[in-house]
Amino acid sequence: MRRSSADTKAAILSAARERFAADGYEKTTIRSIAADAGIDPAMVMRYFGTKEKLFAAAAHIDLKFPDFSAVPRAQIGAVLSGHFLDLWENNEALQVLLRTGVTNEAAAERVRSIFATQLGPTVAALAGPEEAPVRAGLAASQILGLALTRYILRLPPVAALSRDEVVSWLAPILQRYLCDPHTPEPLTP
Repeated sequence: MRRSSADTKAAILSAARERFAADGYEKTTIRSIAADAGIDPAMVMRYFGTKEKLFAAAAHIDLKFPDFSAVPRAQIGAVLSGHFLDLWENNEALQVLLRTGVTNEAAAERVRSIFATQLGPTVAALAGPEEAPVRAGLAASQILGLALTRYILRLPPVAALSRDEVVSWLAPILQRYLCDPHTPEPLTP
């Protein structure tokens, strides 16, 4: 049975996501992806050109933020926490990107780019442009740290938390980073 071009491309991307997730960027080969997709390696190259371009396509991620203008300001941390839990649990590409980003500079840059171009403007709309980069970075540290411990490393206490428990722990931190005024307090020795 012959596949359409769209079906072939989808099969390659699916195989690539699984292979990058299982083996990481460095160990994944075009041949292994082609074998998983049931096609000739030349077809992978025809559709994507290089391993780097294939990885970029496999790791294409739209964070699909909700319209925060419709969310009560006091609930933004909870809504964002729940949103990211949904993303991590339902988007294999995010897990692939995080797992690979820890050991591969190109993948790490992809993570940085996604958070800078998608989370950054969202935070700027909530808190203003001056503090947006720092606030977005701090929010990302919590979101990525949670994802790493819950979905990649599967740290038992964190992995065992219910969705509601995760939101109750994470929401106040994200709320502070995104919405609360920043008032530096002097450090006391």
